[in-house]
Amino acid sequence: MDRINRKILALFQHDTRRIANSIGAEVGLSAAAVQRRLKRLRLSGAIRAEIALLDGRAVGIPITCIVMLTMVSRPAPALSLERFRRRMRDLPDVQQCYQVTGPSDMVLVVCTGSMEEYGEFARKWFESSEDIARYETFVVVDRVKVGLSLPVARDELETSHMPHKGKISKRPR
Repeated sequence: MDRINRKILALFQHDTRRIANSIGAEVGLSAAAVQRRLKRLRLSGAIRAEIALLDGRAVGIPITCIVMLTMVSRPAPALSLERFRRRMRDLPDVQQCYQVTGPSDMVLVVCTGSMEEYGEFARKWFESSEDIARYETFVVVDRVKVGLSLPVARDELETSHMPHKGKISKRPR
């Protein structure tokens, strides 16, 4: 992954509709070269998907909950963990699911149309599961930052958007 690919990804991940000419102008390549690089990045798996970011309120899914789960200790924990993972992957209400370290085993982001829907979801998938020892739900009241972007070209982006520090050079008159 070279510096130019990182710059392309940094720009592209925030707006996948951005045309190659525009990206090329910022990274110093032609539109065709940017398109070739994007194609290679897709084939290599560096670009996993190009998705639309929907507004939950606009589509009738205004409730987001963060759920911390603790699994039941069993003689074969890997089996119950894999069973739980499979279930969560298949549920459209589960936006994200992470196995984590610390006092909880899993962290989920669950999106629903109402608190009543979330209650039904929790009863069905957490409370009635023999694999879950306990769960704790945090209801999101303010989306301060939402996204999946990665800081792939942090140095280039930070310096290009920061005012110059140091000596002020005078232009010749």
